[in-house]
Amino acid sequence: MKKYPVIDVVRTGQNLKSIMQINNISVKDIQSFLGLSTPQSIYHWLDGRNLPTVDNLYALSELFMMPVDRLICGNREYQQTIINDTTYQRLLVHYQRLSGLMKKGLQNVF
Repeated sequence: MKKYPVIDVVRTGQNLKSIMQINNISVKDIQSFLGLSTPQSIYHWLDGRNLPTVDNLYALSELFMMPVDRLICGNREYQQTIINDTTYQRLLVHYQRLSGLMKKGLQNVF
């Protein structure tokens, strides 16, 4: 009997922390982006005490430019992994830098 997928709150918090470090985004940056009055809930996510709400996960996926599924860690088993997490994160950083450069270039054109 196959078990249904369950989110690992602690691993998800560690993953968010790692993504923040890779993208050089602080708790204060996330607080401002999400319009939160205090940073406590973010610290609770990072410590593995709570998960972000669906709305906040959706917003974080926009901030980090990655699908919500990449933010969440759980016990779901995938059929095939094409690239490992380290490679994915490195590619993501390069993609974000290129996107930023392209946006700056387009602003200078128009």
